[in-house]
Amino acid sequence: MRFLRRKEAESADDTGEVEAAEEDLAASKAHTAAKGRPTPKRREAEQRRRGPVAPPPRTTREAIKRARGNKDERKELAAKRREVRVKQRERMMAGDEKYLMPRDRGPVKAYIRDYIDSRRNLLGLFMPLAILIFVALLVPNARVQSLTTLLCLLMLVAMIIEGVLAGGRITRKVRQKFPKEPVRGLSVGWYAFIRASQIRKLRVPKPRVSPGVKVE
Repeated sequence: MRFLRRKEAESADDTGEVEAAEEDLAASKAHTAAKGRPTPKRREAEQRRRGPVAPPPRTTREAIKRARGNKDERKELAAKRREVRVKQRERMMAGDEKYLMPRDRGPVKAYIRDYIDSRRNLLGLFMPLAILIFVALLVPNARVQSLTTLLCLLMLVAMIIEGVLAGGRITRKVRQKFPKEPVRGLSVGWYAFIRASQIRKLRVPKPRVSPGVKVE
């Protein structure tokens, strides 16, 4: 008798658990169904974020007026962007660290530029020399071409020698002035060579010192 009563009690407990689980499932379904609408699509969500869409124009005049308004807005936006670019260019040419390219930033690079800009050198004739070679090749005279080529070759050799010597000299000065900065001789020499080989008026950023000024 005890065995039968125990089994009946266990059966009643199991039935109660099943009924409770069914009630929870029904409640969950009812809660889900209460949503009452499908999940919004991505396009609909983006449209809600952008705000209400303007109704289509009712007349041709309204369409033309709206098109002109959009065109004016685009022109105004382009003008603002152009103005921002001009200001950024001006600040970069003035040497503002915020607007300089990464290769030109830092006190070491600023010192190298000042050191190069304060001196006159043969490397400044590099670009005019390249133009001279191009013009000489167009002259239909073998003697002129040969003399010009020889002169340009000698000038090029002199420029290379001057660049190597100037690179070593400025590397030593940079290491003395910035002992805590990691200075690589090849990087300093190449940066100085590129700066010196450019025409002074075309250097970016613009020179801050005049030729002949002593930079230590």
